[in-house]
Amino acid sequence: MINVSNPDLQGLNRNTHLCVDVKTLLRMERMAKLNKPYPGVLTRDSEEHFTFVEIATPTNGKRNPHVFNGQYVTITRKDDGSYRPNLKQMPELGANLSVDNYAFEVYRELRQGLKGLIEE
Repeated sequence: MINVSNPDLQGLNRNTHLCVDVKTLLRMERMAKLNKPYPGVLTRDSEEHFTFVEIATPTNGKRNPHVFNGQYVTITRKDDGSYRPNLKQMPELGANLSVDNYAFEVYRELRQGLKGLIEE
């Protein structure tokens, strides 16, 4: 039952289609459950027939999660379980950070991250 006093429904055109057939194509359930919202697309196929197709909802888990996050390097785990090191944006080299110091810091962080992930 739709609550018509709901402010989110203001400005919507309400219609009631009597004596129609609705075919549902659901991902998990065989029959639609009472009062459960389903994301999807409703299509009017003919004068008295509608088809509802449930769409896949985005996954809750983050894809390729960070397993190490340093100042210069991040390491992510791919779906197949392998690891991928990624360099962050390189800071501006200058008086405080030389090429050699930057390369050493990247090496140090990469080693630290991998050592924590891979058993020796």
